[in-house]
Amino acid sequence: MSIERFDVGPRLSEMTVHRIGDGGTVYLAGQVAADASQDIRGQTAQVLGAIDALLARAGSDKSRLLRVQIFLADLADFPGMNEVWEAWLPAGAAPARATVQAALARPEWKVELLVTAAL
Repeated sequence: MSIERFDVGPRLSEMTVHRIGDGGTVYLAGQVAADASQDIRGQTAQVLGAIDALLARAGSDKSRLLRVQIFLADLADFPGMNEVWEAWLPAGAAPARATVQAALARPEWKVELLVTAAL
């Protein structure tokens, strides 16, 4: 068993990987858009791209998602976010998921995703 932390800062790690034998679990910090000037579709696409990249670094991918928590600044963005989400998600690989409205840390952010995946 081992625990690996990626991109460790004073407050959080971007990703923590708990390895057990040949398997384990990947925990991502909340992912937000790097370019917050984009609309909900653009921000969601950026976040999903960041998730793809982090999961690849851990040796996993989006087909191995276990749970996703989605935080939206405005529930009116729910349909646009879902449009991008559904196009990105592999068929038959939908994880357990919850979506809530939340005041995000920066007002320009429209969406934040918190992901747990299997290795």
